[in-house]
Amino acid sequence: MKCNYITIEREYGSGGTKIARRLAEECGIACYGAEILEAVSRKNGISVDQIQHLEESVSGSFLYTLFVMSKVQSGDSDMLSGEGKVFVEEQRAIEYFAGQGPAVFLGHCASEALKKHSGVVKVFIRANNEEKKKRIMADYHIPEQDVESTRKRYDNKRSKYYYGNTTRHWNDMKNYDIVLDSSQLGIEGCVAVLKGLFRK
Repeated sequence: MKCNYITIEREYGSGGTKIARRLAEECGIACYGAEILEAVSRKNGISVDQIQHLEESVSGSFLYTLFVMSKVQSGDSDMLSGEGKVFVEEQRAIEYFAGQGPAVFLGHCASEALKKHSGVVKVFIRANNEEKKKRIMADYHIPEQDVESTRKRYDNKRSKYYYGNTTRHWNDMKNYDIVLDSSQLGIEGCVAVLKGLFRK
């Protein structure tokens, strides 16, 4: 199978963002993460902060999820809540970016948006708690006493958003084609593994 897109979900502090950006740079392709939020922001006249707040507000209710999915499939977003509309707009932005050529996508349930596309490889990046703690303190300048609560907040947000829009559990490894442990492989090791997918 020719790989056209890699979608990456990642634990907070696992280095997933660095891995995605470096992979894209070394392969000479685009990487979309924050760019998805920025595109939604420009199109809808809503700030990135507001979008992130709506993402955090996504309900973990199964009935909510079924409602969102039915509206997305019908193309009718008028009845959706603010959170549901953000999800629909993010999915549209991802599909638009995918139309520009091979790319790496970070978060935002990108694999859901690209499920009808060929050559999509779904990746999850994890790490052990000690490595995540070091990286959170070094990369995000979070004080040691706040590391655990910050990590849990971001992972909980990602988990709720993923489930709320897919009915699947974010940390269920069966959702992914490849699971990489950055505390074992390092950033460069993870990049090397994924880089091979884009080679013809």
